Amino acid sequence: MSDYQPTSRRPIGDAFRATAHGPVNVCVRLGIHPDAVSYGSVVAAAAAGFCFWQSGSIPALLIPAAGFCYLRLWLNMLDGMVALASGKASVRGEILNDLPDRVSDVLIFVGVAHSGLCHIESGYWAAIFALLVAYVGTFGQAVGVQREFSGIMSKPWRMVTLHAGAWITLGLLWWGGGRIEYGGLTVLDWTHLAIIAGCLQTIWIRLARIMRALREKHKGD
Repeated sequence: MSDYQPTSRRPIGDAFRATAHGPVNVCVRLGIHPDAVSYGSVVAAAAAGFCFWQSGSIPALLIPAAGFCYLRLWLNMLDGMVALASGKASVRGEILNDLPDRVSDVLIFVGVAHSGLCHIESGYWAAIFALLVAYVGTFGQAVGVQREFSGIMSKPWRMVTLHAGAWITLGLLWWGGGRIEYGGLTVLDWTHLAIIAGCLQTIWIRLARIMRALREKHKGD
């Protein structure tokens, strides 16, 4: 058993966390390692990316694509809960919790980029900014203050925004006459622009909070 406790943990809604209590007990009882759960989140993201990629040919795949995005989020939460409950939390585990998450962001947005339902560039830029948001969030922890999860476009909200854009696209394809382009951009292009704008706000907020924490820390030295 390890007595290591993560220095920073992502705030998670009680209702969402409650869905994992039973599975956590099962994982601990069966000896399922939290790393396996982390890798499972990448598999879910790969499934989401595949569904998005093929959705240009089979629009109905936008439904499970969004579901796999939420499964990815749920497994991201579950791995940390299993690590703490089983006494397997560690510094190494924090790396294996974060790195697969970044792979997941890329798999999902690249899948959307190549769906044919948006411009490829918009999907790649969304992936880049998702990585930047996460990277900036770790700055605080790296320099000895808090890990930042603040801002309007953190990981869960990126998935929610993408879900909304995907299902609006599906609704237009099925019941809106198939027109998904407005102002020269598709609904998913506009979705990516919203995500990018939110990421810029999130990066700004996180950097501002980290710099303020650093000033307060050095003021007390």
